[in-house]
Amino acid sequence: MLIAADKFKGSLTGAQVAQRVTAGLHEVDPDLPVRALPVADGGDGTVEAAVAAGFERREARVTGPLGEQVAAAYALREGTAVVEMAEASGLQLLPEGTFAPLTATTYGSGELLRAALDAGARTIVFGVGGSATTDGGAGMLAALGARFLDADGQPVGPGGGPLRELASADLSGLDPRLANVDVVLASDVDNPLTGPKGAPAVYGPQKGAGPEDVAALDVALAHFARVLARDASPRALEYADAPGAGAAGGIGYGALVGLGASFRPGIEVMLDVLGFAPALAGAALVITGEGSLDEQTLHGKAPAGVAAAARAAGVEVVAVCGRLALPPSALGAAGIRRAYALTDIEPDVSRCVSEAGPLLERLAAGIARDFLS
Repeated sequence: MLIAADKFKGSLTGAQVAQRVTAGLHEVDPDLPVRALPVADGGDGTVEAAVAAGFERREARVTGPLGEQVAAAYALREGTAVVEMAEASGLQLLPEGTFAPLTATTYGSGELLRAALDAGARTIVFGVGGSATTDGGAGMLAALGARFLDADGQPVGPGGGPLRELASADLSGLDPRLANVDVVLASDVDNPLTGPKGAPAVYGPQKGAGPEDVAALDVALAHFARVLARDASPRALEYADAPGAGAAGGIGYGALVGLGASFRPGIEVMLDVLGFAPALAGAALVITGEGSLDEQTLHGKAPAGVAAAARAAGVEVVAVCGRLALPPSALGAAGIRRAYALTDIEPDVSRCVSEAGPLLERLAAGIARDFLS
């Protein structure tokens, strides 16, 4: 059995999911060979998955989304760094009930990338998602040496809102080491930077942006792209429409324009980095999952990526989850033979959250009975 599941957000980490599923399987067959490979799709939990797969956990003090100092982790192994922007600029770093849609900054994400460069990284997998920010990656680029000035020659303020005051952009001061580093933008979304499907419109409300904020951010980011195209990168407007530009409040755009990043679906990147293919060799069954199996799962989330890779290798897949909102036909089309939900055995959702671990062990025991008998 190979357990390749993502976190149950708010309840269990990917590693804890694997531990609980393993315990449930071994309750039925103590001698059953089980391998755990927690996975992630580039969003929050990506560094943790890399560490569970054998990467070294490193920490750096960086600037949080509101300008405060925070401790942020990245993972490193043999010249490959896994950097998760949510560690430096994520929603989870904001005090409960506090949002700053116009002024939250990705500056700390740039500092975290610089820490990876300082550690000798030659390849950086930049996982983006779960951001508190909508600044187009301007803060990240500023931390790496870019200059964004207003009409008075002063640096524009933090966040996406002040970008409407941008008068000039200069990327010539970017860290020269970036030219010799392969940066992979790993994301589960392919939105453009602006417009009806852009970062402000689609994801701004999750970060506290009201309708007026969304409109202001959309105008500011479009202006940012125009100034970059005029002053720094002839392809800046082309990149604004590229898949992944709108990821994590537009930090994907900053990575494409300034870091020379290549965009790949996050789960595909992470399966490669984590060593999924060799772990799959010899597996009779793969158990994947996440907190909620729903329509979003089918669009680049970890369980869908795991199922596609396993199906290509001819290995059956089942899934565990807290909540199941997909019909059997959709699961089958995704390559998942069957899904087991905590709500199947505990209808009280609050108990599913608070008692996720023991309930997941019961589900896993059921999987063992169904597939080992």
